[in-house]
Amino acid sequence: MEKLKSFIMTSLLGGVIVILPVVILLVVFGWVFNFITNLIQPLTDLIVAKSDVREIIADGLVLAITLAVCFFVGLVVRTRFGGFIFHLIEQRLLKVAPGYTLIKETVMQFLGSKRAPFSSVVLARIFENDTLVTAFVMDEHANGMCTVFVPTGPNPTTGFIYHLKPKYVYRVDVSVEDAMRTIISCGAGSSKLIEKSRHKI
Repeated sequence: MEKLKSFIMTSLLGGVIVILPVVILLVVFGWVFNFITNLIQPLTDLIVAKSDVREIIADGLVLAITLAVCFFVGLVVRTRFGGFIFHLIEQRLLKVAPGYTLIKETVMQFLGSKRAPFSSVVLARIFENDTLVTAFVMDEHANGMCTVFVPTGPNPTTGFIYHLKPKYVYRVDVSVEDAMRTIISCGAGSSKLIEKSRHKI
């Protein structure tokens, strides 16, 4: 009976592990698609009203036009004159708008135009003594200092930000995923972090 119960539970859990990520991915894709189509709906309605094409084809046309406009604007901004005009508009108008800088930096990180956060795992001496904490490099500065984020376990979405001299930051050759697992498990499995430090601790 116990073997049957264990078989049923492990099979059910295995199915959930396989299916749940796929379902979540489909839900996210559906949300993004609905968001974009709602955003371009006025243009889609205009194309449908002016022609006999179906709405989904109109959505595709609007997306193609939007991508073409983005490409054209990108070409213009790459020129010296276009870059100067954009910089002028950004400094005088856009940066005055609340939240513009945050939104721009988020988009640049999402598209890979900036170094993504949580891209480097480190052990940090945040108190400048023998205490080491698992941290992620968020930014590096011209004077050599590092800004690190120290997440709290088991919830890595909260934590503390520290600005440290480089001598208190030890690079570790482990993936962000492996480091996150040790945080979620409240430190279990942290031996790899200690073993793969690039510097003598």
